[in-house]
Order: sequence, then C-alpha cells, then structure tokens
Amino acid sequence: MHRVLAITNQKGGVGKTTTSVNLAASLAATRRRVLLIDMDPQGNATMGCGIDKRTLERSATEVLLGESPLAQAMLEVEHSGFKLLPANQDLVAAEVELTGKPGCELRLRQALEPVRTEFDVVLIDCPPALNMLTLNALVAADGVLIPMQCEYYALEGLSALMSTIDQIRAGPNPNLAIDGILRTMFDPRNNLANEVSAQLIEHFQDKVFRTVIPRNVRLAEAPSFGKPALHYDRESRGALAYLALAGEMIRREEGDGVPAPATADSEN
Repeated sequence: MHRVLAITNQKGGVGKTTTSVNLAASLAATRRRVLLIDMDPQGNATMGCGIDKRTLERSATEVLLGESPLAQAMLEVEHSGFKLLPANQDLVAAEVELTGKPGCELRLRQALEPVRTEFDVVLIDCPPALNMLTLNALVAADGVLIPMQCEYYALEGLSALMSTIDQIRAGPNPNLAIDGILRTMFDPRNNLANEVSAQLIEHFQDKVFRTVIPRNVRLAEAPSFGKPALHYDRESRGALAYLALAGEMIRREEGDGVPAPATADSEN
C-alpha cells in the first residue's frame, strides 16, 4: 500500500476519529509504516493516541504555516507502531491565517512530499466541516474513506460530501478517488440501519467495505485511556473489526481478487 487517505464526513459523530486512530493501529500491526495526521482543532485523535494536546511544541499548525517541516513535528505513538502529526486548537488560528492566501489549499500536500515515501499509509483525520483544513486534506489525498452511520440523515450528508469530492476533482486534485464507505456503530437488530445499509450497497456496490464496525463499549472507552482499542482490549469486537478492515484494505490495494459486493448482513 502507498496511499494517502482522508477520513472524512461533513456530518459529525460518525466515527471519523475512532476510525482514524484504530485503523492506524491496525495497519501498523500488519507491519505497515503508518502516519496519522490530526487535522481537527479538537485534537481528539491526538488525545486518543495518549498525547497531551496542551503541551505540544510543534503540531499541524506549524507545518501548515511553514514554520516547521512535517518530519520535525511527528511524534511516535507509544506501543502502537505508528507516527502522529498532532493537533490542537491552534489549528483554528492557522485556518484563519491561511484562508484567502494563494495556494493555501496546497499546504498539506506540499508538506507531505518530503516524507511521503517513508510511509505505506498516511491517514488524515478531518474535522466535521468543509473548511480550509478539510480542503487541504482532500487536496493532499489519493483517496477518501467515508465513515457513516446507517441512518436517514447520514444519507443526506453523504450526498453533500460526494458533491464536494466532485468539486475537488474538477479543481486541484483530479485523481481523488473514493476508497470506500465504512458502516460504523452498526446494529444489525435495527431495521432502519439494515435498510440504509442496503441502499448504500445498491448505489455504491463494492465501494462499501464488507467490514462493518459494530457499536462497542471498548471502542468508546479506549480514548479516555489514550489508547487504540487494539491496545486497550485486543479481543473486543471493536478492535477485531478494525483489524478486519485493515486486512480488507490491504487485500483491495494489493489486488488479491476483486472485492465481492458487500451484503447488509455481512457482519452477522
């Protein structure tokens, strides 16, 4: 794998950061070289990796503003085997400073260039909004991974995101691809969830990952301990689901057969 993936959805609360942190840990567990970039001023991915966002000397802010090379701002995530470009609320000021400047949407892509070949996978955790930070992520990315809950309003949000991706393709990043749609917080006992899942599969076919992320207490608890679920409770359903997702992504990327269309009950 040699991919830069923006993990994004304009709707909040769909599992973007949970997916970013746990997928990074799972891919690292398969001996892939992984960099996770936190592009959300909330800094939740940073905290979820056990790093105090309040004490950062360098972060994504300095990288975007050209005050630090990305290589000097990266941190090793303890016991997890991947690296992190951390973030905190200073990103808000960086966004304000960058907005309107020529080439402002290219800052992250340019910063990534010197280190890109050092990693097999770069994951970018995006904020829940279409702003300058998300735009930088989409311009820097090869593909988009879209986490979403199987509920009615999520479909509306997905439609808006597809429109945004089309605009990016028509402008600064014509090669931007949709790598996959990930069903998160999935409860197969919920009829609406199954109906929405079936609609996703009908419209997006094999772009919908077969792997489904279930609702899981351990996934929700792990961030408060500053750990991915894989290192908090390796046997939990959430940790195993993200390991399965990593395996599915690797098989897709390495071309070990064309993925079969997903089914609404593929987790059952």
